[in-house]
Amino acid sequence: MASSHNYVLAVLVLATIQFKAIAGSHDHLQHLKSLHFSLFQHETINKTGYIIVEGIKGGAGVSQTTTPFGTLFAFQDPLTVAANRSSKLVGISEGTTVTSSLDGLRSISIAKLTLRLKHHKGSLSVVGVTDNVKSSNLPVVGGTEDFLFVQGYVTSSPVDLTGLTVTYKIQFHLYWPPYATPSS
Repeated sequence: MASSHNYVLAVLVLATIQFKAIAGSHDHLQHLKSLHFSLFQHETINKTGYIIVEGIKGGAGVSQTTTPFGTLFAFQDPLTVAANRSSKLVGISEGTTVTSSLDGLRSISIAKLTLRLKHHKGSLSVVGVTDNVKSSNLPVVGGTEDFLFVQGYVTSSPVDLTGLTVTYKIQFHLYWPPYATPSS
């Protein structure tokens, strides 16, 4: 009987320790430094974005929203504070995409977002799959300067897909781990 009582006591002690560790980790998440904001990416075919290699014939054609399967596209697009192209320039989005769907609407994207904001300067690297006509989440895989060690994701959403220049809203959801920020 004493042996089962000791076993129950040991299980309760371990459960209490684990509960405190879990509660402590959730409490710690509330104190992470974070930054959330939106910018607008403006892409103009044959001015800030170029087809390097056109994909296979017979599938989707080239339009404001599609490129043929396998198309390699490179870009260096301005990032502004508003959807209007003439609004304040605060960064550059540069990278490449490869059309990965037969309908021409999705691409594997690799981009470096260089930012010059009021209180933050540096770059973010993102990699993921973008959808040309729907919102897409891309994980942040690295950063420099003020964004060193940052974690999080960006959401790219189409705003205006008509005309020569297409516009995307880029929402930033950034978090710094405790070891990346100086303690106060």
